[in-house]
Amino acid sequence: MDSSGVMTLAASVCAFLCVALATMVLVDFVIYVSARYKEKFLQQTAAELDDVVLQVPPGRILDVSLALSAFGGFMAITFSGVGSRNWSLEQGIVIGVVAAGICFPLPRLYLRFLKQHRLRKFNQQLENTIMSISASLKAGFSINQALNGVVAESPQPTAFEFQLLTNEVRLGVPLDEALEKMVARLESPDMELVATAIITARQTGGELTVVLARLAGLIRERMRINNKLMAMTSQGRMQAGLIGVAPLVLFFAMSAIAPGMMAAFYHSSLGILLLVAT
Repeated sequence: MDSSGVMTLAASVCAFLCVALATMVLVDFVIYVSARYKEKFLQQTAAELDDVVLQVPPGRILDVSLALSAFGGFMAITFSGVGSRNWSLEQGIVIGVVAAGICFPLPRLYLRFLKQHRLRKFNQQLENTIMSISASLKAGFSINQALNGVVAESPQPTAFEFQLLTNEVRLGVPLDEALEKMVARLESPDMELVATAIITARQTGGELTVVLARLAGLIRERMRINNKLMAMTSQGRMQAGLIGVAPLVLFFAMSAIAPGMMAAFYHSSLGILLLVAT
């Protein structure tokens, strides 16, 4: 073998080793990033499951997200292939990746919806809860007995949240600290007002029944104003949702009606990058 052949072989071996090492580094980086993301995903999902009181392993939500993502990508590729006369592999891959990315966070979005729905029900029941505590205090019961009465008489989710509160108090946690934990767990401004009123009254010796009656009126007025604002802004929120969905609908409609015009998004690196970025 002459010198040029030896040099070509050596260059080929060096190129192969460089590609192999770069691939190993890239694979290790992908594994590291995916492991960190999985750990963070499971931690956040566990907190969201605790917020909605669902006894489901966080890993199950990850499995559902991956399955839903794969199913959404497969269905998007199938429908795009059936509905488009000039279907190509690049177009199918791009549509499948976009659909999979859209479907992946849906289970966690549903958990957040459940959390907001549960918090809204709690806030709606809070006025009656405050009046029940105030009535029990006027009848001569202690604050702990009044909270136990709330657990026995209130609907869900109020009964469950106050049961957690009373259980912590029975285990030796001070009432003030248990109320602060409840506020942090619920993230409810109305409950924060109630907890602050109870803690302040216990520390200063104020008339808690009068404070709770005023708080009930304040919360009632806030709920009335919030409901009025929701009714007044419902049309604007619906329009905002339609405007947000319109570009996606227009994109798929144009892909089916004029595939040649949209081909640049599927067959060029810049077009694919723009689709992923949006």
